[in-house]
Amino acid sequence: MGLSSHPLWLVGFRPFFTLACLAGMFMPLAWALVYSGTLPAPGGRITPAQWHAHEMFFGFGWAVLGGFLLTATKNWVGIRGYHGPALMLLAAAWIIERIAMSCGGGWPPLAFHLAANAFLGSIVLMLLWTLLRYRAQDSYRDNVFFLIALPVFLVAKQLVLDDTLFRAGYAMTLALFRIAFLVMLERTLTQFMRSNFQTDILRDARLDGAIKLCALLLVAEPFLPPLPAAALSTLLAALLAWRFAFWKPQLAMHRIDLGIMYVGYLAIVAQLVVQALERTAGVTWTGTVSVHLFSFGVMGVIIPSMIVRIAKGHTGRKVMFDALDRAILWVMLGALALRVVLPQLAPAAYLLWIQLAAACWFACFATLAWRYVPFLLRARIDGKEH
Repeated sequence: MGLSSHPLWLVGFRPFFTLACLAGMFMPLAWALVYSGTLPAPGGRITPAQWHAHEMFFGFGWAVLGGFLLTATKNWVGIRGYHGPALMLLAAAWIIERIAMSCGGGWPPLAFHLAANAFLGSIVLMLLWTLLRYRAQDSYRDNVFFLIALPVFLVAKQLVLDDTLFRAGYAMTLALFRIAFLVMLERTLTQFMRSNFQTDILRDARLDGAIKLCALLLVAEPFLPPLPAAALSTLLAALLAWRFAFWKPQLAMHRIDLGIMYVGYLAIVAQLVVQALERTAGVTWTGTVSVHLFSFGVMGVIIPSMIVRIAKGHTGRKVMFDALDRAILWVMLGALALRVVLPQLAPAAYLLWIQLAAACWFACFATLAWRYVPFLLRARIDGKEH
């Protein structure tokens, strides 16, 4: 068996969930050490804040999103999907980007920008090719939102790497990830509630469409005047809250593996409200609450449950959350409280909260790596190829 035919390279989630576990272990920990002054920050043209935001969104976040979309898109359109050398090259590009960013942009400009954009540019083109070429057989017509959002990620990335436009860049990036999570939550929670509780949750094409359209418009939020930006954020929060009431949270909250998805949904609502208050009422917080409500409350709590489900289900195993899986999810809820809530109550201990939250990420993703990377390195147990 050649290297390119190893089980790791059979389908997109395998290499990229492996990389995501490593990134989730070490990136928050590295930031805590940089923030405390224990570890030197990357030098060069990249500031420490730029490096941190870029690595959490385009390093960790895109390892997860890339692995998910490489796997999901092939299922949506009913094709074999990228595997073998294509995935090997993408993984190599992701690793080279991490090396380039760790040097703080200190490489010659052309070499740095090639290294910093090869992964995202390649994977976006590959995903767009899949969705456009097989559009006629796509199971989801609303994948048009991905067709719009994916290339805009490339624009947002350039803004993140520009010190003068950094804040606009990470706000755009957050908004683009918000679209991806809203689409994913619509599809998965509909399925999960039906399969686990034999019940349907509210799905109305007009409401769902309005939610995704508002989310798409909010990609331009950093460039809008304060009042229109806040109004759009508030409208999306209200639409999401209205739909949430009809998504039967009283059932889902009895199970942490499902309830965690609802917590992530509510974190999107909370982030939008905080975002609106920051733009209009001049409300100030300890730390960047709006960003960390999303990175910890949405990405941090939903992604571990995604990794468990996909690593089990797509390797032929029964999807059940055992005691350790559930404990991981509680740890990440603790990380959310440590990073967002406790700094408002005890701001003098801000550094401690950052360090403890980073320790939670390390514990969670180290456990995920220990338990599930071996699954990703082996063939499916049900005899299927991929």
